Amino acid sequence: MPTTVNLRTVTNSVGWSVISKTSTFGLKFVTVPILARILTPQEFGVVAVAQTVVMFLTMIGSAGLSASLVLEREEDEETVHSVFWVNLAVALAMSACIYIWALPFAGWLGAEDAASLLRVMALLVPLQLSGDVAYSLLARRMAFRKDAAWSVFSESVGAVTAVGLALAGVGVWSLVAQLFVSAVVRLGGLFHATGYRPRFVLSLGKLGALTRYSLGIMVSELFNFITFQSPLVVVSRHLGLADAGAYAAANRFSSIPNQVLLAGLMGVLFPVFSHMNGDARRRTDALMLSTQVTTVALAPMMFGLWAVAEPGMFLIFGPQWVHAWPVLGLLAVSKGIMSPCSTYIPFLKGAGRSDVLWWVAMLRAALVYGLVTYGAMTGGLFAAMVWLCLANAVTLVFYSWAVFRTNGTAFFSSFYVTTRPMIASVIMAVAVRFLLDHVKAGLPGGVWWNALSQVAVGAAAGAAIYGLLLLLTERDLLRKLLELVRRRKAGAAGANC
Repeated sequence: MPTTVNLRTVTNSVGWSVISKTSTFGLKFVTVPILARILTPQEFGVVAVAQTVVMFLTMIGSAGLSASLVLEREEDEETVHSVFWVNLAVALAMSACIYIWALPFAGWLGAEDAASLLRVMALLVPLQLSGDVAYSLLARRMAFRKDAAWSVFSESVGAVTAVGLALAGVGVWSLVAQLFVSAVVRLGGLFHATGYRPRFVLSLGKLGALTRYSLGIMVSELFNFITFQSPLVVVSRHLGLADAGAYAAANRFSSIPNQVLLAGLMGVLFPVFSHMNGDARRRTDALMLSTQVTTVALAPMMFGLWAVAEPGMFLIFGPQWVHAWPVLGLLAVSKGIMSPCSTYIPFLKGAGRSDVLWWVAMLRAALVYGLVTYGAMTGGLFAAMVWLCLANAVTLVFYSWAVFRTNGTAFFSSFYVTTRPMIASVIMAVAVRFLLDHVKAGLPGGVWWNALSQVAVGAAAGAAIYGLLLLLTERDLLRKLLELVRRRKAGAAGANC
């Protein structure tokens, strides 16, 4: 049977997962600005476009089979081995396709210069898919401490490699080396942590039982990929590699707060929700609490980044990137709008509702691609980002409706409760932006010191304003969290007796 899920198991797992993602994306916080000062926007753009193809095939390559292992009641070795070999076979086929058709892929994305990189990066597909089974075993065992340790180590080695090679003048290949080094180290770490060793066992009957769920996951991942990567493709094809590089750099940085929390929580919440399928009340409480908490934590970071985007872009990326600050700000807003949806994917996966997951993902992908394309063709990069924000606002409404309907929860009351922290974050961000517009001229002189002062003043004012708004609007949630902390401490004390 999978590991028993209780308050202590969940909080420990979330803690380790968030530490892992905080550390790895903290590395990006440091390395992305360093690399941005050494490399050009075109170099960032070429690698970003090439990585898009690799990520696409990697995302759909496992066909959801690895994720289905988390839902299985027993850890059946025959099923595990069968999934591993199917994943590897699909990965090798995908890799061969990238290598053979690298030039057409790159040309379709509007970046023929990326073809040579694509042929090399094709090897990333089997490297990444080979670790899916081992990660699923860690997830069903709730062994996120081990995953956290290897994630941090692999990303650290990759980041150091990239910076070292960039300083040595290797150029664009430093970014490629980072991806390979991190993938190889992480793959070895996952096999070591799980103790899993593949044996050549293949059962079509075992695989067939997983097909329906796995196909739904595969389709949803396909459309999620289109959602997240189509803006880069649209920008690259219609606006050129320089704008694609500006978008890629801003997107990587604005994604750090989002991905730290989402990646940390989604991996844990998926097995947690899968354990609650027989207890509707407990599952509803977990859905509402996790959604509120993620919105409380994520929304102020994203909307706060919008408020300080102009000085922040100059301070972090340097003067050669300052023209892209509106892109950074609008990307942060687009991610902030989606903050209440952070728990919806693991909820639907854990509830076994891959059917709902894929059709919601399809609608969102069509909306994002269509509106971003319209914006890029009619108003350039800035307009494309504005339309992306609108697409996410519409997505927030229908995604929330689909999840609450699936769970049997009243829509309007649940929607209000889960989006209330986001509304408070918007009020905070507007107030901070208004404050900075009126005080920045009086802050310490010098371009760098002025930018640093604006960020510091904005962060301090934002924290104070948002804290006050939370006390006014989220007292029930704060009391609930304090009670959970007391229960957690009482449980830990009892376990030590």
